[in-house]
Amino acid sequence: MIHESVVFGKNVIFGENIIIEENVVIGDNVKIGNNVTIKANTKIGNGVQINDLSILGKGTSTNKKMARKPSNSADPLVIEDDVIIGCNCVIYRTVLLKKGVFVGDLSSIRENVTVGMDSIIGRNVIVENKTTIGKRVTIQTGCYITADMIIEDEVFFGPCCSTSNDKYMGMGNFEHQGPIVKKGAKIGNNAILLPAIIIGENSIVGAGAVVIKDVPSNKTVVGNPGRLLN
Repeated sequence: MIHESVVFGKNVIFGENIIIEENVVIGDNVKIGNNVTIKANTKIGNGVQINDLSILGKGTSTNKKMARKPSNSADPLVIEDDVIIGCNCVIYRTVLLKKGVFVGDLSSIRENVTVGMDSIIGRNVIVENKTTIGKRVTIQTGCYITADMIIEDEVFFGPCCSTSNDKYMGMGNFEHQGPIVKKGAKIGNNAILLPAIIIGENSIVGAGAVVIKDVPSNKTVVGNPGRLLN
């Protein structure tokens, strides 16, 4: 099921049971796996690989309880050249995946997110809305990247890290702000970063640390609560 308005480049390879909605643009040498859905207005560059069962350009939804209503922006999902998207991924509209990004199987990227050039979003990673990820960032398996977060270039997240953006957990008295992780910082496995803290440039957060306050540049924190090593 491919809408007649879809624009294809050269040498596009299709799997089976594909749905491509209206006004999608697909570049040259793109590979699309089986049972892929590409929603309206999505823009896909050259050399992109989209693996089985992924949904690209999904719209937002809500219910009565949700305090922060999702954006109604109609801006499309834009995927630049040489991006690889794994199986069973869900990527929303108003996302920009820059050149060379890798998205692992089972990952989800919410609306109003930018992922910088050559970054890796690992298997089963969740990236929430209004988050910016820089260039050459690695986010390994099972991480939760909260909304309203800034991750600068060349940051490393080990597996199963968790971040948060609401200090008082739904009370409505805190302006949502996720952690800000500066260039070159390294976050160890299973670390937890609390809202609005700043992780300084080239700093290290040890595995399992719970970081409740800012970490200076070029320093290491470990433990629960996180404390500086001498």
